[in-house]
Amino acid sequence: MGSITNIKKLKDLLKKIILKILSVFFLFFSCAREKIVKNPYLITPKFNLEINLNLPQFDQLRYAGGSMKINQGGINGVLVFNINGENFMAWEATCPNHIPEECSKLEILGLLSQCKCENYKYSLANGQLINPSENQKTNFPMNYYNALFSNNQLIISN
Repeated sequence: MGSITNIKKLKDLLKKIILKILSVFFLFFSCAREKIVKNPYLITPKFNLEINLNLPQFDQLRYAGGSMKINQGGINGVLVFNINGENFMAWEATCPNHIPEECSKLEILGLLSQCKCENYKYSLANGQLINPSENQKTNFPMNYYNALFSNNQLIISN
């Protein structure tokens, strides 16, 4: 009778293992994957900028909250924002919510950037659109560029 009990326990264990494997299998394949929506308006230019913050033309970037537009790199230049004295954000200076044109060059307004076409405003701290249009289906954030700061040198690249 002991071997019948062992066989029954083994069958129960096998059923549990199969159920767990099937559960994991269904869970894995039933999870919805979010589709990444690529910005249809902007290209992704390749560039590498090295900025020496010891130079006087970059004084605005030496302090927390400082920002400036650099016309090299990107499509229409790069907007640089000093978050806390050691961390920087770098953004494409072209409005991401329509085809590039003359009015879509972003300008800096304090802690924001603004597109003159629709007066869209974006945060320089996180790139998010502050005043989205109600009739637009998809609102894109500003395009981010890599920013590395070391020894008073800021390297911005894509």
